[in-house]
Amino acid sequence: MAPADARLPVTELLASLSLATDLGTGQPLGHGLSTSLLAVAVANELGCHPEQIRHVQQVALIRFLGCTSDASDTARMAGGDELAFMRAFAPAHLGNTTEALRAMVGAVGAGQPIHRRARLIAAAVVNPVSDSGGLAAHCEVGAMLARRLGLDHEVIAALDHAYERWDGSGEPAGLEGEDIPLETRIAVVARDTDLFARSGQDPHEILQARRGSAYDPDVVDVIDRIRPEYREAEWADVMEAEPRPSKQVEDIDRALEAVADYVDLKSPWTRGHSPRVAELAETAARSAGLDDSDRRSLRRAGLVHDLGRVGVPSGIWDKPGPLATAEWEEVRLHPYLTDRVLSRCESLAGLSELASSHHERADGSGYHRRLAHEQITALARFLAASDVMAALTSDRPHRGAMGLDEAAQVIKTEVAEGRLDGEAAARVLEAAGAEEKLPREGNPGGLTDREVEVLCLIAKGRTNRQVGDELFISTKTVGRHVENIYAKIDVSTRAGAALYAMEHRLLR
Repeated sequence: MAPADARLPVTELLASLSLATDLGTGQPLGHGLSTSLLAVAVANELGCHPEQIRHVQQVALIRFLGCTSDASDTARMAGGDELAFMRAFAPAHLGNTTEALRAMVGAVGAGQPIHRRARLIAAAVVNPVSDSGGLAAHCEVGAMLARRLGLDHEVIAALDHAYERWDGSGEPAGLEGEDIPLETRIAVVARDTDLFARSGQDPHEILQARRGSAYDPDVVDVIDRIRPEYREAEWADVMEAEPRPSKQVEDIDRALEAVADYVDLKSPWTRGHSPRVAELAETAARSAGLDDSDRRSLRRAGLVHDLGRVGVPSGIWDKPGPLATAEWEEVRLHPYLTDRVLSRCESLAGLSELASSHHERADGSGYHRRLAHEQITALARFLAASDVMAALTSDRPHRGAMGLDEAAQVIKTEVAEGRLDGEAAARVLEAAGAEEKLPREGNPGGLTDREVEVLCLIAKGRTNRQVGDELFISTKTVGRHVENIYAKIDVSTRAGAALYAMEHRLLR
């Protein structure tokens, strides 16, 4: 395993995140990398200075960092598979209204019985904006996460306007022309150029059709002039494209906490899960006498262990009933996808095997490698037990959260039947008991206790009416609380509010 305190170049972290956002938007791995290389080529042709080229590269890599903000809503609208919907809709996103409507009708409910498709399409046409805030939420969440990653304000501003159009009809603010950050204008055209080229189309005709409406004419003209040949991006080429000197992540743990929240935001049922796994595992390892380096590695692996979740449709994660065999096969893929994302990054590759082992079981029944007890490292045993404890004591679509005693009985049964390691499980149970006794800290952002209650419930996907029913207050009163919360924490969407609650670890 690589040293837990190894340096982490910013470009490596963002390139890894681009692989995750490829998965989270239904695109092939490497789409974001190719987009970034083309964006850097355009920035060079436009005569951008080195720092601006760096910003262009970063925006192109993580323009879809907010893609998990409304994944569950999109999955419901699309009939369960938001990844297939996003993949089918992507080419038409910045086209005209007819293109967008045709793509939506073709993508919503694809593969569903005709009567169900008809209902889904009708609902999508009537209410195309998700409860979480749609593209405005994507922008807000992307900017919030970029701030936590320690990126420059130019990158944050560009992500905050990731879906603007040259003609002023985009989102979230309807900026027009050169009021749109240049980084966004370049990334938008570079992304679509790669998208069309990957599908075997000549991008030239489409770029010209959207020149001056969706796209900055100058950016289109540069791409037409350089006529780049489509090719798969090599990881080394992306690293080399960053202007020198390269920058390092200043606070690796804070950055990985942001990555954890990006992943957990995908489903209301998993929000807050990864940091809790990391904390339980680290506390258990300390109790067991593991050294600082091992504890740090375990915590960091806990933060990123579920990265592969973004590559599995939300309709599966959110399903209240039993999963079908094909759905289980997709679930079993997510540790493999975690491994694929982390292993590409030299500085995070040391975490990949540990992070992707959280579903391995000592009797060989786990996944994705089906390792036996002697093949599962000591750290991985702590991670597996922590993941089980965090899941059992949280609400899930098919059941409510278990109390500590009930969860302890389940875990002891897993140990007795040879699936979880006894020593690791005992230390995790001890850590969970200590966690329950921690004193509650003061509220962040000047929020009242009632506002924290409301915030936590909307972060878990509750509607205003459901919040009112749970707290025995009127829906109108809930609405006023939500307005006050938004003002105090400076967000404008439910997804942004959820991310704030996750960042401040309110979802216990």
